Amino acid sequence: MTTFPGSPKLIKGGIVLLNPGTSAVQRIIALQYNSDSLTRSFQIQGVGAGSGDRSEALRLKGPPIETIKLDAEIDATDQLEFPEQHANIVKYGLHPQLAVLETMIYPSSSQLQSNNNLADSGTLEIVPMETPLMLFIWSQNRIVPVRLTEFSITEEAFDPSLNPIRAKVSLGMRVLSIDDLGFLHKGGNLFMSFLQNKEQLSGKNLGATLGTLGINGIP
Repeated sequence: MTTFPGSPKLIKGGIVLLNPGTSAVQRIIALQYNSDSLTRSFQIQGVGAGSGDRSEALRLKGPPIETIKLDAEIDATDQLEFPEQHANIVKYGLHPQLAVLETMIYPSSSQLQSNNNLADSGTLEIVPMETPLMLFIWSQNRIVPVRLTEFSITEEAFDPSLNPIRAKVSLGMRVLSIDDLGFLHKGGNLFMSFLQNKEQLSGKNLGATLGTLGINGIP
């Protein structure tokens, strides 16, 4: 099908995985379809909340804890109409696409084997396995380091070989701030850039006047 030449370029949301030590890009995961909605919630980090300490009422301990939730749809139906162009879809269905998402929450098999070898050799303390640094990207104005906190897959249709061909993925993410990563970490640097961009965007809002609220001044 020919796309109308005047139509805007469709930007997709997605996830980028970085090597936490070198910041090298390890994997780019683009959502097949952008979610129709995205829910963001904030847990404000106030000082002395509920303690009755009036001297601390206006103080913040740090950035709020922000969580993001969205549902993403994956559908192989269109590709199956052209099997000669999509041999992997015909053979595996959505298994490869789902596996890319699922491996984000698994330690690698090599990490597991390495830890097992350390345990067998008598190592008393084994450091927990480190995952890649995950970035959630939803336009150039929202590039944030996150940790996946909720993840579910609902497979909704299957081919004759029981390969999934349509699925819905639900993602819950917690934004990682400098409180989590520190200023020297790549993720902390990205969070600061995100916050500074937010401050710049807030400055572009024209705002209102006291007259808009029906008053002439603050009593």
